[in-house]
Amino acid sequence: MSLAELICPAGTPAALRTAVDAGADAVYCGFQDATNARNFPGLNFTPDELAEAVTYAHARGTKVLLALNTYPPAGKVDLWRQAADTGTRLGVDAFIVADMGVADYIARTHPGVRLHLSVQAAASSPEAIRYYCEHFGVRRVVLPRILTIPEIRQIKREIPCEIETFIFGNHGLMVEGRCSLTNYLTGQSTNMDGVCSPASDVEYARHEDGSMSSQLAGFTIDRFGPEEKAGYPTICKGRYTAPHRPEGYYAFEEPVSLNLSRLLPELIDAGVHAFKIEGRQRSKSYVRGVVRAFRAAVDDIRAGRAANMADLVALTEGQKQTQGAFETKKWR
Repeated sequence: MSLAELICPAGTPAALRTAVDAGADAVYCGFQDATNARNFPGLNFTPDELAEAVTYAHARGTKVLLALNTYPPAGKVDLWRQAADTGTRLGVDAFIVADMGVADYIARTHPGVRLHLSVQAAASSPEAIRYYCEHFGVRRVVLPRILTIPEIRQIKREIPCEIETFIFGNHGLMVEGRCSLTNYLTGQSTNMDGVCSPASDVEYARHEDGSMSSQLAGFTIDRFGPEEKAGYPTICKGRYTAPHRPEGYYAFEEPVSLNLSRLLPELIDAGVHAFKIEGRQRSKSYVRGVVRAFRAAVDDIRAGRAANMADLVALTEGQKQTQGAFETKKWR
């Protein structure tokens, strides 16, 4: 396995074809149900669509990774088992899993299929990662976005599997696999139902002064001026008022986009096998632009050339960019 494999989002069959044609080494996708953490209307694949997608991708040398990265409720694991059986039958190259029971089922029932440990499992220590490798045969871990490059380098020395890291897209504050904020308002959560801020609970209201408020389950999450771009209402990235901050402030995290384009050589040097681009809810044009930019950058770095990543600034949809935890410490 060569370093710097490019893993790209595929929220729909059309987006999958776009990512493949733009140069993805692998695409990740999910079924149209609660087995994946982007369970939104209009996204994801039916079994027939996935079968066609696997054929299309494999004919062009691209792998297909199936996300089964949510947690089954007690007594309802059959949906996840059926998804694993179907994915195996259709020839997916790996499953991205979070729940230990799902990992155990696949390891026992389909031992020839690769298992990748989802970021939703929140495994950020060598001890936790080794446990999954030893008990379920996990071949790759997707690390949480809270780790620095020195920490990644140290983990790589102590684990027997490949490492995958996010390099572009959403930058979430909440530790992956442990967020239940929207469950308080909507009764659904990312980790159990595959939906953070379900669309059925989202509303926008225009006001007389030209401003707009975004609401989730009847609660105002943010308010935007006439010239501001209204964001999607998620609790962790909302603005709130308080007695000491009547003007409103980001109580959890200001919306920013993760962009590690400048750190690609350092990540490769730290032992990262695969770079993951976030964005299964994004448009085909977004997927095409980001994948092409990173494809060119990775190829340049492999060839010893300087990479040009200027085009990515325009793809953050007006948000600020950050290198997150990766830029908080210096490394050697």
